[in-house]
Amino acid sequence: MRPLRFSKLWLTLGWLLVAAVIFLSLWPKPPRPLEFEQSDKLAHCIAYLVLMLWFANIYPQRPHHLRLCTAFFAMGICLELLQTFSKYRTFSHGDIIANGFGVCLGFFLAKTHLAAFLTTLDARLSRLFSSVP
Repeated sequence: MRPLRFSKLWLTLGWLLVAAVIFLSLWPKPPRPLEFEQSDKLAHCIAYLVLMLWFANIYPQRPHHLRLCTAFFAMGICLELLQTFSKYRTFSHGDIIANGFGVCLGFFLAKTHLAAFLTTLDARLSRLFSSVP
């Protein structure tokens, strides 16, 4: 797999995703785009799936994937613990399970063709910018 030409861009976007998850986890009234029972669990799962898959694309070597899995799972637990210190958010074992499920799903999807979506996008951007005079 060739190195990413725009790796700084992908890393910056990845860290912005991490910041968004942290912000939304600690903000008093996070947006609720879906309104059904336990919809927040789906949102937790998707958020951590995206984080895991995004960084697994940046760091395609398998040993990094286990570290990413551990880091994102720990982040989810820490954010839930931090919520206990607020007056407006609560600790939830269900959220931790949803976060972990998202991380694990991202880990396994990183072994599929989805592991190359940033490489494909990077190559397309490279061609686009190399053809600009």
